[in-house]
Amino acid sequence: MQTATVAFAPREDEDYASLLKRLHEAALSPDPLFTTDAQGLYDAFLSALPADRRQHYVCRTCRHFVERFGGIVTIDEAGTASSPFWDGWAVPEFFSGSIRALSRIVSKARVTGVFLTSEAVIGNPANASPKSPSGTWYHMHSVTRPMKRSALLTAEQVAAEKREDYGTICRGLAEFPAELVRQAHTLLTTGGLYRSEKCIGTAKWLLDLHEARDATKHARAREQLTWRAIALAPPGFCHVRSTMIGTLLEDLAAGKPFEDVKRAFDGKMHPLQYQRPQAAPTDGQLAAAEKIVEKLASSGALVRRYATLADIADDAVWMPKAASPVEKPGSVFGHLKIECRQEPIDVPAQVITWDKFWRTVLPEAERIECRVPSHGSFFAFVTASNIDAPPIIQWDSESDRNPVSWYLYNGGSPAHAWGLSGDTFTPVAAITTQPSSWGGGSDHHGNGAYIVIDGARDSRKKVGLALFPEVLKSEYHGIRAAMEAYSRSRELEVTGDPACGLALQKSGGPWDGVLRVTSKGARVVYKLDRWD
Repeated sequence: MQTATVAFAPREDEDYASLLKRLHEAALSPDPLFTTDAQGLYDAFLSALPADRRQHYVCRTCRHFVERFGGIVTIDEAGTASSPFWDGWAVPEFFSGSIRALSRIVSKARVTGVFLTSEAVIGNPANASPKSPSGTWYHMHSVTRPMKRSALLTAEQVAAEKREDYGTICRGLAEFPAELVRQAHTLLTTGGLYRSEKCIGTAKWLLDLHEARDATKHARAREQLTWRAIALAPPGFCHVRSTMIGTLLEDLAAGKPFEDVKRAFDGKMHPLQYQRPQAAPTDGQLAAAEKIVEKLASSGALVRRYATLADIADDAVWMPKAASPVEKPGSVFGHLKIECRQEPIDVPAQVITWDKFWRTVLPEAERIECRVPSHGSFFAFVTASNIDAPPIIQWDSESDRNPVSWYLYNGGSPAHAWGLSGDTFTPVAAITTQPSSWGGGSDHHGNGAYIVIDGARDSRKKVGLALFPEVLKSEYHGIRAAMEAYSRSRELEVTGDPACGLALQKSGGPWDGVLRVTSKGARVVYKLDRWD
């Protein structure tokens, strides 16, 4: 509330204005916020004020704000909690005792959950009152970064899930000690396990949490580090036992030989098994799926089409440079440039990694041809027919649209099925990395060099929409049986020449990619044998 200026406290109004300004902005912290079990905050605030001024600050609205939100804290990378409201600023003199009292209480409180709200303002900023000289009373309040609205869960429901995650991850930390997680992480990063990139992120997150907790001797700091990790964790990371990393850790904990561990892991990570429903959806599942899609307003996003060069041009790492005219209009001798142009010199073939090829060859490449294998990992890029529809792919978002995904066939497919001739050099229209990595995305879904080949096009019928559970946002995982059945029942639209070609995947084992590059009068055949 706003005070009137009085003779015995000339700075009281100014100090209260400073307090309100601090509170107004404090909850805008970019870091996660957490609830605590701090109690008695507003009584402590009042008790520290001069006795003859306490009654002036007796306010139900301000009490509600301080009691409900005054215990909120942030947690830094060392596991130290601090109050965004009461700590870290030049405390106004009149309220110094009150603010220090609140800071002491909050510093001793225990974190109880992740603070989430759908409201842009917490507390009531002001209300009209005839008692105030200005006609308005100003209350303690704060503006926040509200949780992005979800049609499926409220902020309270998400916060409740986070509390459940705390118990889940604590049990996982106890069951799978740091050395065991470190061993699993090593196996995943050495490439010895099939499609290991799907689990590396979870393993690294769990290992980092173990190491952060082990680096402190304080039990309270370990708790707070765990809460911080939960608040920042990607979807599903806290459910260690119910994921593939849990299966791997259980096998390692049981002391199984590597061959048995690898056989079990590779089998479960098979593209036709991993997160793929093995039975048709029931009527109940279909009804639930209808409700979820209706709530998410995403039915329009389920219409997919083949992507074209225009859809991937902004993210391509190479495309042919536009040819400049060799003969100016009205030129007498311009036509002779064509006749005098020499054929490029063929340079002996070189073996090279993708990383070096990307850095040293692509910037100067004028023309690239791909030697099409008779059988290989041919792919097609897919995108949303309606770009205005809500994002449903994991790496797509409202703020940074990228609805492009891809499909290929398990075990590869023959070149003729894509309209190509095997063992022939065919012009390359573009080269890009995997769509999930565009715009600085992570390698959680793997990565690779995707070579778009002129004229490539999947001739198979009944391809479906390629809406695989592992690429969909987490909101759709509960209805993946219905989503997969829907995907199989529909066909991709064709609105131009599809962007298709050969995929050289980072974790796909030894490569056999052969590219012929013409640049500065020389033509070199490069054999790409691995990512780096």
